[in-house]
Amino acid sequence: MRPNRSSVDGGITAGLCELTLETADPFSLAGFYERVFGWQRLSEEPDRIWLACGEDARIGFWAPGEKEFGDRGGRHVHYALSIPPGRMTALCDHLEREGIDYRGPVEHDGGDRSIYFSDPERNLVEAWDFFERRQDAEALAE
Repeated sequence: MRPNRSSVDGGITAGLCELTLETADPFSLAGFYERVFGWQRLSEEPDRIWLACGEDARIGFWAPGEKEFGDRGGRHVHYALSIPPGRMTALCDHLEREGIDYRGPVEHDGGDRSIYFSDPERNLVEAWDFFERRQDAEALAE
C-alpha cells in the first residue's frame, strides 16, 4: 500500500532521521558508504561513526555492545534509500565500477524502481525512486 499525500504530510512524524547498523569494524563499514554514496562523516567516537545521508538524516555504524540508552544491535533485514529516478543508471554504473554486485533495476507496480545490493556486513541496501518519482509526478500535475 502506498501512502497518500495527506498521510505523509499529516502524520505524527516527519520521516526517518537516523539509522544505525551494528558492525565489528565501524570504520571499515563507514568507509564503504563514504566511497559508494559520497556521504560525509559527521562525527566519530571509538565505538561509532556517523555519516550524513540526506538533508535531515544520518546513519551510524556502531561496534557491538550495549550503549548509553540500552541500545543493542541485532539481525538486520534491509533498508531503503531514496533516489531520484534520473540517478538510477548513474548509481548502477558507480556500483559496477566499485565491483559491487546488484540486482535491478526492478520495476514495481506503479512504475517505481529499485536496485538492491549488499554492504560488506551483508545488510541488504535498496535504492528506491518511489518518493522521488511521486514528487516529480506531482510537480508535472501542477
